[in-house]
Amino acid sequence: MNYIVFDLEWNQSPIGQAGEHPRMPFEIIEIGAVKVNDKLEIIDEFRRLIKPKLYPTLHKYIRDILSYDEKELKKNGVGFKQACTEFLEWCGSPDSYMFCTWGPSDLHYLQTNMDFYRMEKLPFPLKFCDIQQIYAEKYTADHSVSKLEKAVNFLKIKSERPFHAAVNDAYYTARVLACGKFGDITDKYTFDVYRHPKNKDEEIVEYHNKVIDHISGEYESRADAMADAEITSVKCSRCGRKTARKIDWFQNTNGTEYAVGKCFRHGNMLASLKFKPASDSSDRVFAIKKIVPVSKMKYREVKARRDMLEKKRKEKYLKYQEKLKG
Repeated sequence: MNYIVFDLEWNQSPIGQAGEHPRMPFEIIEIGAVKVNDKLEIIDEFRRLIKPKLYPTLHKYIRDILSYDEKELKKNGVGFKQACTEFLEWCGSPDSYMFCTWGPSDLHYLQTNMDFYRMEKLPFPLKFCDIQQIYAEKYTADHSVSKLEKAVNFLKIKSERPFHAAVNDAYYTARVLACGKFGDITDKYTFDVYRHPKNKDEEIVEYHNKVIDHISGEYESRADAMADAEITSVKCSRCGRKTARKIDWFQNTNGTEYAVGKCFRHGNMLASLKFKPASDSSDRVFAIKKIVPVSKMKYREVKARRDMLEKKRKEKYLKYQEKLKG
């Protein structure tokens, strides 16, 4: 199994939303990648500059961070369809590699651009390793994500190349992967949700790396999803048994729902539930549920958060009642 560690640079409308194409707000202008073997050794590199079609003028912020400009893109760039086709051919057969990225955005924008040019879709369901999240879970206390440059400096990786060039950022991501001592990452994958299941038959439910990933089919609304006992169940991510509920589902300020259950063999399990729109033109949603083991300290943090939100809701309700009486 090889790992294709890739990074993209993209441009956007230099005049903001007024000049934005609704099907492709971010246009890829560079694909950079390194191929890594199962010993985490870099065995090949790939780079293509892409001549922009929608936004030929670079956005000011984009121009400031890149080491090239419009002239170089026009002179050395190729069309996106050609660049992407060559990239996927360079990757090899889909069953011979796994994508790795620093964060989930690159795969999303790659597929957005592929859809714009009506290219053949990537395999579904699509697994990939988010090295940014894998790094966060090992090296940050609250699992908060870090910029690539910060991770490179923390691991004392020599900065031999300038950042903000796609192939160089792919190279540094691969170096973090090799130097981070994460162990075998083949089971630490996550699922890309640019494409999602449409119905129960296509649902994704996988147990791996002491995690349960559940990506549902579509529901008419968020309320319909929450009425599904399978969506709101909290199972043990190690043995699959149903847990005893310790904290019922509550919605955090970021819109994510949380619950905690206890497996009497394997301890507390934290479930998170996010809802994504199934399309731009309806209220239909699909659910992304993740269940992971949680420490006693983290359990107390979640409970304190739930209690604080509940207290604020009660206070708001009492103020509303007083206002009605007054």
